[in-house]
Amino acid sequence: MLAIQNLKTCRRCFNIAEDDLCEICKDLHRDQKIVCVVEEPLDIISLERTGTFKGLYHVLGGVIFGGKDENLKISELIKRIKEEKPEEIILATNPTTEGDATALYLKKKLQEYDVKLTRLARGLSTGSDIEYADEITLSSALNNRRELK
Repeated sequence: MLAIQNLKTCRRCFNIAEDDLCEICKDLHRDQKIVCVVEEPLDIISLERTGTFKGLYHVLGGVIFGGKDENLKISELIKRIKEEKPEEIILATNPTTEGDATALYLKKKLQEYDVKLTRLARGLSTGSDIEYADEITLSSALNNRRELK
């Protein structure tokens, strides 16, 4: 078991890590062309439990609150898009007012880049957290995601 003092933040996706890169970013068998944007590292754990998603992640570190995005890792996401050129960005924010506002904000910020934007399907109930969703619901939401236009 890891000691908490040995934990870091992954320099690529901002997930919890032991080294500079987390285990997911180190895994070259993952689909490098799909990045799933989540609010918090716990969302990654929930999505990974489904066994459905085989791409990469990007942790925002929260949601837009009161119209402010100052502490979110949005500029780092844009830098990843420019450098890594993923084909698809999945906006997997929670189906809450703040999560939806964050997804809409990201859609506007990212529309100038040549990347397909999708959002998790609404198998998730409004007001719930991804962290507490069961594997079947999350698998359905991932598989039935839709493109944001």
